[in-house]
Amino acid sequence: MIALALPAQDSGTFTPPGIDQMHLPAILPWGASDGFSKQMLLVILSVVIIASFFVAAARKQQLVPGKLQFAGEMAYGFVRNSIAKDIIGGRDFMKFVPLLFSLFFFILVNNIYGAIPVIQLPSFSHVGGAYVLAAVVYVTWIGIGIKKNGLKYFKLATVPSGVPWYILPIVVPIEIISNFLVRPVTHSLRLFATMMAGHLIVMIAGSGIEFLVMQENVLLKGASVLVLVGAVAMYMLEALIMVLQAYVFTLLTAIYIEGALHADSH
Repeated sequence: MIALALPAQDSGTFTPPGIDQMHLPAILPWGASDGFSKQMLLVILSVVIIASFFVAAARKQQLVPGKLQFAGEMAYGFVRNSIAKDIIGGRDFMKFVPLLFSLFFFILVNNIYGAIPVIQLPSFSHVGGAYVLAAVVYVTWIGIGIKKNGLKYFKLATVPSGVPWYILPIVVPIEIISNFLVRPVTHSLRLFATMMAGHLIVMIAGSGIEFLVMQENVLLKGASVLVLVGAVAMYMLEALIMVLQAYVFTLLTAIYIEGALHADSH
């Protein structure tokens, strides 16, 4: 029992960090297990950062943009053209640009926190935030489908055209489960799992380096250099995944919206 209470380097065994070390105690506790956490603070800060950047970028609108305006226009244009317009289509995409734009940069900033020293905590490594975003998207695309097609949308979304009637008893339940149950779950868990797993791997590598450096064996101390190289590589990979997951989440949102808008033609 005493050995379990000792740090890894004192007990002689390596004890890797777990999820508890990722989710720190609440900054302002207000219950047995709830409170204002670091994740909540970072989410609020992300809104301030995003709003401040784009307000500053749009403040001095010039025909020949400065660096800040150019960066803001490029960021907006990427979501507008490469996601909204390409996926939803040139006729309907503009009304959904604000949603996709907000989702992309909100997720991006909250993911990038994990690559910033001292902060080092992606907000969506906690599943609650991912569930909320996926729920917002879920309600949105179903609402769009009902608004466009009425209650007939549910038939359009679950009964593929051209399928023989005798196969429908098999196909329809699969479509219901896939579209209305599996889709929102995977949409949220994909973001949460990659953020948590990537950050946890980097934490384990960092703890491993500390453990090896504290050993008396010279070979073990030397092995810490190899672990450091691997940790840097994982850190860079995690940073890439942070950007990709923001893109993937927003891209899937656009795909779901497009499917709801054009359910009668699929």
